[in-house]
Amino acid sequence: MLLGKVLHKGLKRLYEDDDGSGLPRHSIRKIKAILAALEFADQLSEIATFPGWKLHALKGNRKGTFSITVTGNWRITFTVQGNAVTNLNFEDYH
Repeated sequence: MLLGKVLHKGLKRLYEDDDGSGLPRHSIRKIKAILAALEFADQLSEIATFPGWKLHALKGNRKGTFSITVTGNWRITFTVQGNAVTNLNFEDYH
């Protein structure tokens, strides 16, 4: 899938420049793995097989947004438009 708009500044720096500042140091390896998996997957169902990532669709006013667990309450959230993953964010929405 193509990676589109990245909302979180630290996540954008990591993706574009391999600069992890602005993200928790202990989570950078997992975040990189999630971004790589999103980029190379042909469809979301391929991501659902990774243990511990807990890919799921959000509900209510977040309908259409997907979430992957990074650590604790922190998630990478995103939307899918066609073959593109967009509006990538790193957030604690709980």
